[in-house]
Amino acid sequence: MTNMALWDSSNNMCSMEPTADGSPTVPEPELYRSIQAVLPRETDQLQHSDCFNKGMLRWTLHKKVQKNPASSLSLVWLLIKELEKAERWDSRKCIIPLLHTLMYAIFQTAYIPDELYKRVYDFCKRLLTFPHPYCTVGLSYTRQIKTERFIPGLMYQRMVIAEQRLKTVHYPFQERVFVLAEPEVFSESLVTVVSGDFEVSATSSGQFLNPLDHMRSVVQHSIQAALGEEQCHGPKLAQALKDMGQEVEPYFQEVLASLEQSLEEGVRGEGGVLRSRLLQLYNEILANADSAPLSGGPLCDCPLPNPEMSFHLWTADLDIWRELAKWLRSSSMSEQFSIIEEQEDPELGESPIDMMPCDMTRFSIMSNDSGIERDLPPSTEPSQLSSLDAVSMTGPWEQSKNEQDSRLLRRGGIKMKPSVKDSMVLIQENMEDQASLTGVGGSGGRGGRRGMALQRRAGSSVMHNPFSKQQRQLTARIVIMGSDRVLGRLAKAYYFFRKREARRLFLTMKVDLQFYYIPVCSPRSPSSPVKENHQQSKGDSCTLGSYLSNVDPWYNCNIKSLGRMIPNLAKMQQASNERQKEPFISDIISYYVRTGQQPVYFAIYFVKISFNNITKEPVEEVFLTHLDMEFPEFRHIAASVRGDKHRKSSGEVCGAMVSMNYRKVTLSGRDIDEGISVRMTGARINAIPSNEAEDLNCLTLMINETSVKTKNNTVEPPKFRTSNIKIRTLERRSFTVTLDRDDSRTYRNVQSIEVSPCVDPGYSVQKTMRSKYKLEEDKDAGLSKYMNKGLPLPINTFAGIIN
Repeated sequence: MTNMALWDSSNNMCSMEPTADGSPTVPEPELYRSIQAVLPRETDQLQHSDCFNKGMLRWTLHKKVQKNPASSLSLVWLLIKELEKAERWDSRKCIIPLLHTLMYAIFQTAYIPDELYKRVYDFCKRLLTFPHPYCTVGLSYTRQIKTERFIPGLMYQRMVIAEQRLKTVHYPFQERVFVLAEPEVFSESLVTVVSGDFEVSATSSGQFLNPLDHMRSVVQHSIQAALGEEQCHGPKLAQALKDMGQEVEPYFQEVLASLEQSLEEGVRGEGGVLRSRLLQLYNEILANADSAPLSGGPLCDCPLPNPEMSFHLWTADLDIWRELAKWLRSSSMSEQFSIIEEQEDPELGESPIDMMPCDMTRFSIMSNDSGIERDLPPSTEPSQLSSLDAVSMTGPWEQSKNEQDSRLLRRGGIKMKPSVKDSMVLIQENMEDQASLTGVGGSGGRGGRRGMALQRRAGSSVMHNPFSKQQRQLTARIVIMGSDRVLGRLAKAYYFFRKREARRLFLTMKVDLQFYYIPVCSPRSPSSPVKENHQQSKGDSCTLGSYLSNVDPWYNCNIKSLGRMIPNLAKMQQASNERQKEPFISDIISYYVRTGQQPVYFAIYFVKISFNNITKEPVEEVFLTHLDMEFPEFRHIAASVRGDKHRKSSGEVCGAMVSMNYRKVTLSGRDIDEGISVRMTGARINAIPSNEAEDLNCLTLMINETSVKTKNNTVEPPKFRTSNIKIRTLERRSFTVTLDRDDSRTYRNVQSIEVSPCVDPGYSVQKTMRSKYKLEEDKDAGLSKYMNKGLPLPINTFAGIIN
């Protein structure tokens, strides 16, 4: 009942007070109480219900201001005062929630005076002296506020253009949100609810927004943000833009050109050339509408629409890279990709443009060149060859020195190999992320060279990405919704994507990938005690989401806790018997992808699975969170051991004899190779720590028994920290392996497994190419030996890791 009350609170938000101009507003005391309700307290235990309420109250607060735009400026004033108070009282627990709420309000405020801009900028700049992650978040917002202060309305303009895919030469960046849901969690009724939520999000007052609506909003917001109430009359301007129809596009392009030119020239918006130009456009718009310009008046609200989203069930038939390729073709930059040669790679066995399915639409073009010299026209010159033929030729052409008629001769065809430059593109992001560890946003350090490797990396890079402006003009924000199973599928798809890109670059040069995760668990249904015990033995089905909620409290309030109620949305809507009026899931996703820009990196691990049948080839797989191994004939014994409060010793437990060779990880960096033999019924390898005290970037092996004996007859606990491990059965028994708790990724009749950190395919290709020029054994030299060669999966959060 509490959920329904909070759900309906956006429709009956508060009492309204009319302002002098007649527009409704929310009293400041009520806004203050709403802010205080959202903030975490030092005494809060942050139970599930508390986190859920705070997340819902944050959503309700933004909805309250959106419905009462005159209160937006008051909210900004109150938030910056609360931030300064938190700084004075050293209440760092409130800084990240307040700062994200403040910036999200600034995005949508019609006009902000320069005094308030300066106050926000000074506070963000002071955050640079704070430890990680406050300095990283502060640096990001300091740059945005500095630009917004000199060029008001630029953030809103760029956000709308990129998220709504408005075509313009002045700002060619585009974004798209791909929501991938786990089919085992999302039932048919829940899919209907989520799809309906996205439809409500794409409408305004029941009508779908078209590009002209977004253009009018950009023009309205940009002019109001620069001129303010003194020189702009919002209602008159809004009516004039609405009456213009399609004629608003030239003014839209002119506003874009003015703001982008001011940014390049570094011209201050207030009182400068930009303000004069926007004032001139304002007068022209009202003059064309036969309306006399007014000196000033109230401003109109320009709500920030949610980004363009697409919802997909991640079934076996869906390939996310195919969806990205389709979006790339339909984007405004599609003409740059229309001339791409399709070349089959004998080693890879498929085209670089072929993503996962074999029936994917190919980016290819048919060549008119037959490859035979005598088929060329007599007057053909090298300069007359079209660019299409030049791209599609299978071998290079050169001009013969022995012939005077400039006839062209064909050389022997060669297979194009990736260059060192191309392979460095893949590992460049990894290098930049590591550089951020020693600069602003660094994670600090534990002693020893291995200490940095064991410290989990978090925070965005402070180095400039050269592909962000020249080439990476497309950003794909991939939002994963589900349990650990769907994250394992993402890790596998990401690994094969990087492997394919290492051989032939395509999407990496053009698309910036950003990953987000919303943990959603299946609703608990009444079950038998046996089944319930089996589910408890598996533990939390959203391990990675639980970890992120522990290290980032604002993620816990807004994403983890609210994700638990998503499976109940279908029941809530059926109980109310009313169609959803306000978007909820799409609002949460919009807030997440816009303000969650601090990634936490999770290592992907490689596993080689060998079978009892020697004729069966070993399987190479990857996993992200768990690897479970079990001997089926001892399953009942393993269950009894787990249920026994009095743990048994290794001599009292039956099981299969296995040998384990592993590298024991220590904080000092003095890793030790050890080998033991143990009798076990099963084991689990965890890549995600179970608590914050054990937050190390390594594997934890846990066997079902309590203790084991090493070769030196010493007893060790059944928990091992390792980076590499090999397990092999010593008897004629086979075991079963399940990856990331995904039953579809279960392997039976397994004899041995070898687990190690997954090496970035870009580094592997670069190392192979470098070894061609050396006769001696290739070893890491120079700075390369300090590089992290693993392949991490970055998941964006609001703060990264708060120690």
